Amino acid sequence: MPTILAIETSSELASCALLRGETVISRVSSGVRTHSQSVLPMIQELLAEAGIALKDCDAIAFGSGPGSFTGVRTACGIAQGLAFGGNLPVVPVVTLDAMALACHQQHGAGEVLAVLDARMGEVYWAQYRFADGAAPLAVLPPALSAPEGVQPQGAPVACGNGLSAYAAAFAGGGHAGVMPHAEQVAQLAALAFAAGQTVTAAEAQPLYLRNKIAYTQAERRDMAAAKAAEGGA
Repeated sequence: MPTILAIETSSELASCALLRGETVISRVSSGVRTHSQSVLPMIQELLAEAGIALKDCDAIAFGSGPGSFTGVRTACGIAQGLAFGGNLPVVPVVTLDAMALACHQQHGAGEVLAVLDARMGEVYWAQYRFADGAAPLAVLPPALSAPEGVQPQGAPVACGNGLSAYAAAFAGGGHAGVMPHAEQVAQLAALAFAAGQTVTAAEAQPLYLRNKIAYTQAERRDMAAAKAAEGGA
C-alpha cells in the first residue's frame, strides 16, 4: 500500500489523514473560516507523529468536491502546493465517494445515497453500490438539484448533512452525521494510485457542479425574473 497524505475541506469540517499500509491517522478541525489556517499545522502534526517527511509520501490526495466553493479551492490549492514542493503526484477524490465509503464502513450499507447540503435550497447527491472491493460504484453520478429532485433507485441507505438541512424532503431519515473525511479520501486515493489514476499538481482541479457558485439567492431571483420577462416579451 502507498503512503498517502489526504486533505478534505469541502464542508464545515476540515480533516487531514496519513495512510501508511493498513494504518491511517488523522486530525480534524471544525469551523469553515479557519480551514486555510488549520490544515498545514494538522499536516505537520501527522508527519511528525509518523516520523516521516513530505518527500516520503507517494501522493497527495484531496477532496475535490462537490462542496463548499471556498473549501474545495482550499484543499486543491494546498494539495497543489505540497505536490509541487515534494515533487509528488496528486489524486483528486470526489467528496460524495468518500461519504459513501464512510457510510459503508460505519453502517454496513451496500447501497448508499450520499446527500450533501449545497446551500441556496439545493443538495449535491449521488448513489453508490458496494460489491467486491472497497471502491464505491456510482449508480447515479454526482448531481446538483433541489432536495425534492433527489430520485434514488431502489432503497439505498441515505447519509449526509443534506438529510438534516432539508428534513422535510428526506422523511425516511438516514445517517446525517456521515460527512466527507480525509480518512476515506486517503483510502480511495490509495486505490486510485495503485491503478495509476493520478494527475500532476498543475492538472489538479476542483469538481464544480454549479456554473457560478457565487450567485446569491437574490441574484438567482433576479435571473429568474429576467428569464420570465424575456419569455413574456
